[in-house]
Amino acid sequence: MTPFYRVAYTICKLVFLVLWRFKATGAENVPRTGPVIVASNHLSYLDPVALGIGLPRMVTYLAKKELFEIPVLKWLVRGCGAYPLDREAGGITAVRAALRVLKEGRCVGIFPEGTRNLSGSAPEKGGAAFLAALSGAPVVPAAVAGTKNAKRLARIRVVYGKPMVITRNQKADGDDLEKWTAEIMRSIRVLEESIGGN
Repeated sequence: MTPFYRVAYTICKLVFLVLWRFKATGAENVPRTGPVIVASNHLSYLDPVALGIGLPRMVTYLAKKELFEIPVLKWLVRGCGAYPLDREAGGITAVRAALRVLKEGRCVGIFPEGTRNLSGSAPEKGGAAFLAALSGAPVVPAAVAGTKNAKRLARIRVVYGKPMVITRNQKADGDDLEKWTAEIMRSIRVLEESIGGN
């Protein structure tokens, strides 16, 4: 963890514990070192924070580049290890940034649904499976619950599942990615049910 990230981690964890009785389980399933992808459901803007404070290692996300153009937020998101993502430039920019992080032996957090999915019906995207196939990094499925009702001070919980190994294959086709993505999402849904959904 960077010094800034460690401070932010400590403050955020304290706030989550006091306000939302935060609880994380399964952190031992996430490798302490080496490249790893944590793939989770997505209910709220609080999800990246909840996923991050449940682990003893730094989690890096891709954040829209507009956030880096706001002076105070630029300092904050960079300090928390985020990388700018130009959504208009296409997915290749995001893939390259995430692969750099994994090559450095770090942890990348990703939401396969691509955006907040309050209804649970948003189609999943193949980013996590694609990154795993290119990098050989294991995928740890995770689920967050309670963040959608944070305003009502609902309890926020996170659970991390067993690592999934996807065969490294830089020539994986659409069928392979679709199959692996479905497997990742099935694992995420099982974890969601284990902690009571949203």
